[in-house]
Amino acid sequence: MEKATATSTSCPSTPRWNIDRPFLTGRFHQETKGTSRLADTKGFSMGLSSHGVDRPIGYYNAAVQELIVIDDLLSAMVGIEGRYISIRRIRGKEDHISFQVDASMDLAIQELAKRMFPLCESYLMIDQFVESRSQFKNGLVNHAFAAALKALLLDYQAMVAQLEHQFRLGRLSIQGLWFYCQPMMGSMQALSIVTQKASANNFTGSSVLNLLQSQAKAMAGDNAVRSLLEKMTQCASNAYLSILERWVYEGVIDDPYGEFFIAENKSLQKESLTQDYDAKYWRQRYSLKEGIPSFLANIAGTILTTGKYLNVMRECGHNVQVPASENYKLTIFGSNHHYLECIKAAYDFASGELLNLIKEKYDLMGKLRSIKHYLLLDQGDFLVHFMDIARDELTKKFDEISVEKLQSLLDLALRTTAAAVDPCHEDLTCCVERSSLLKRLSTLKDLEVRTVSDGNDLAEPLNITGLETFSLSYKVEWPLSIVISRKALAKYQLIFRFLFRCKHVDRQLCGAWQVHQGVRALNMRGTAISRSSLICRSMLKFINSLLHYLTFEVLEPNWHVMHNRLQTAKSIDEVIQYHDLFLDKCLRECLLLLPELLKKVERLQSLCLQYAAATQWLISSSIGIPKLEEHSKSSRPSRMLTMTTENASVTDSILKFEREFNAELQSLGPILSNSSQAEPYLTHLAQWILGVGHDQ
Repeated sequence: MEKATATSTSCPSTPRWNIDRPFLTGRFHQETKGTSRLADTKGFSMGLSSHGVDRPIGYYNAAVQELIVIDDLLSAMVGIEGRYISIRRIRGKEDHISFQVDASMDLAIQELAKRMFPLCESYLMIDQFVESRSQFKNGLVNHAFAAALKALLLDYQAMVAQLEHQFRLGRLSIQGLWFYCQPMMGSMQALSIVTQKASANNFTGSSVLNLLQSQAKAMAGDNAVRSLLEKMTQCASNAYLSILERWVYEGVIDDPYGEFFIAENKSLQKESLTQDYDAKYWRQRYSLKEGIPSFLANIAGTILTTGKYLNVMRECGHNVQVPASENYKLTIFGSNHHYLECIKAAYDFASGELLNLIKEKYDLMGKLRSIKHYLLLDQGDFLVHFMDIARDELTKKFDEISVEKLQSLLDLALRTTAAAVDPCHEDLTCCVERSSLLKRLSTLKDLEVRTVSDGNDLAEPLNITGLETFSLSYKVEWPLSIVISRKALAKYQLIFRFLFRCKHVDRQLCGAWQVHQGVRALNMRGTAISRSSLICRSMLKFINSLLHYLTFEVLEPNWHVMHNRLQTAKSIDEVIQYHDLFLDKCLRECLLLLPELLKKVERLQSLCLQYAAATQWLISSSIGIPKLEEHSKSSRPSRMLTMTTENASVTDSILKFEREFNAELQSLGPILSNSSQAEPYLTHLAQWILGVGHDQ
């Protein structure tokens, strides 16, 4: 009801003369009270001064009564009161009309006359529906239905005129009148039932079509009535199908009265895809409404998608229209499903054209490969250079970092490495998040992140630096933003942050390993430094095993599966589905959706970083070799050895790191083993991690 009210305000108003001047309508015969013959309390006509009649019909003999009644019935059949047959409308029920006869009429004639009343009542109901539903506010379907009914009523009135002609020639009896009218009684009553239901519920658009179809199915036993209702459905649906044609052939909604089952949200613009995490544009710019016609219910999704594809191409400035064929006109008739074939052909065309446009003109696969190079570290030479030149900036607190300086350093790293030959490298930008990786994961409501029993596990670490919050982003333009949306980029960034953290830990451990290699010439066997060397090797093996698992066991295999699927995709929706599936699977298999495991891994990474930072200082200070170059110049190895063994704090620190690392590693092993039963992809990681533990 609210929808009808909203649409009617934008429609032209119906001229007042249809209301102020009843003689212009089909109800004037009921509104002229001055000539009413309902003066008698019994409700039938008594005073007929205009015809010179002042006697009840019972005053005449049966033969005369029959002639009078036939004349009155012919008038009643077109909604006009007769001399002894009156129309009665129950007060408060505008849709309820009844006919009454003079009580003095011969009973046999009275009974025959009453048989005709349902036909007369049906005519009045249909005529009233035609008049009311022809107003602008009722929509195109009601207009078309009313026009079809009006054409039917014209044929009906022509039949009444022929019967009246036979009556004037003296060739029509009341039994003959009943004989000629009986075949159309069922059809008129069926149509009156439809009009009553449509009026009572204020049906418009698809509701009218569904009502007509349901009534046609209900009349399956009466072939004539069913055929008539199917014809009415065909006529009423023509206006609706014309809206549908423009949508599936041009991607345009031409729906002045809001009857179409696809709604357009004009407040959502395509630019929002690069900013809105929920990607509402693609899902909600065009959406299905309630009240889908029953004959389109099974293909409504295809219809919606077809128009969306055409609309995207039009937004790209691509001149697109489904090629017209000889039988492109959408029609429904009986069991003919030609319209389904037309819609399917339009969908195939739109899907193929848009897919070709995005793949060829806008190079979707090239963009995805570029994102893989940078955000999934497929080619990480630029990152090594960037981490070297941006080390000082990244070690600051996240709120003290200059994003502009990081961006300039990133541009420098891109221009001076192999990434310079990539035409898409200019689309890469850097950003600094405001929270840690675990905290960020907990804020993304659409990710199926397992709940953590201990709420403190997700507490924000103190003094997080740029190394924990640095991320890369990527500029994606329309229409590629349909596939690489803000949500997809956010998932890429989560994977990048985890990989970046692992790379940073690996670099720090490599630095610690170099320190150990610098004292290999010294006899360190049995000392704390030799013990430290073993710990460093175990930590390196752990982080290298993790990186190997992430890159070669997760990202690369899943990328190749997605790449092969995209080559065989038939529509842009399949492309979106396969791309999202790839990202979700990578997030899950990279442990990002398993907070318990991720927390353990981050704890191990933190221990590795603490150890790396401590090792470079402890070994250098205790031995007295602040720089590796000075080792070759030193001439007193025995003195250095003595200083190392005397430094008990170094030994205690190294043993503490060993205990903590081994404890965390051993606690991670059972968790991985148990989780691998439910998550088979963890089997490989469990083997690597348990292998590191066994080496201890």
